Amino acid sequence: MNEYLLSIFLGIIEGLTEFLPVSSTAHLRIAEAVLQLNLHDTFWKMYTIVIQLGAILALPVYFWNRILEFIRTFPAGERGDRTVLTHPLSLTIIAFIVTAIPSFLLTKVIGKNLESLTVMATALLVGGIVMWIVDATFTKPRVTHMEEMTLPQAVWIGAVQILSAVFPGTSRSMSTIAAGQVAGMSRTAALEFSFFLSMPTMAVATGYDFLKTVLPHHQGVEENLAPLHVTAEQWIVLAIGFIVSFIVALAVVAWFMHWVRARGFAPFAIYRIILSIGLFVLLARGVI
Repeated sequence: MNEYLLSIFLGIIEGLTEFLPVSSTAHLRIAEAVLQLNLHDTFWKMYTIVIQLGAILALPVYFWNRILEFIRTFPAGERGDRTVLTHPLSLTIIAFIVTAIPSFLLTKVIGKNLESLTVMATALLVGGIVMWIVDATFTKPRVTHMEEMTLPQAVWIGAVQILSAVFPGTSRSMSTIAAGQVAGMSRTAALEFSFFLSMPTMAVATGYDFLKTVLPHHQGVEENLAPLHVTAEQWIVLAIGFIVSFIVALAVVAWFMHWVRARGFAPFAIYRIILSIGLFVLLARGVI
């Protein structure tokens, strides 16, 4: 496949799946296997980092007004009933810390699971079933706006998000949304907090990957890319992937927020289950 077309294709996959509860990691890994690509080649490893950055940028752009509102009202909140520990910005950082520290300590386990399509298929299946059950069961939320969240809810959501780091295919979005609903949050509130939590989580994770892969080689880092020489054509490929991922992700975030206000997450749960079954079939037949 032409590298420009491949860049557009992978950028679309990343943009479509990063914030939907279907796992972007699993979709990119499946695309790599089906198309017989090598996304762990030095350049394409960098490319996957770049398209993730494009997707990340979509969140602060879309939620710019909400971010400014939260900054303006810190720490008391719009209604004056928040504290330094219970303001939405604080809860986002607290949930991130709860996720980040254990996830970092489990990097060896994460590394072992990242390449396993079987692990991803299992995570897609289990996550789909859990998401379907949660969405059908927890229908009477106590918290309908992100501003009403509590500290225990943020800690709980951050803890559950660790699963998405340890078991690729789980999906950060799926784990945080389901955890929020179980904790008594509405679909909209859980989804919005999921997006806010994604900002520091993805920025730090992607930044760590970037530094780990481009800094001069050091002991224990096998996937180091330095020195990486990028040609003019490759810069164009990177730019295409970044722009496509950003535009598609921005559209998906806007669409998803409107979708959830009127509908549930069941269609995404069904999609996960169908995809996992198809993946198991392909693995059993040795196609991938």
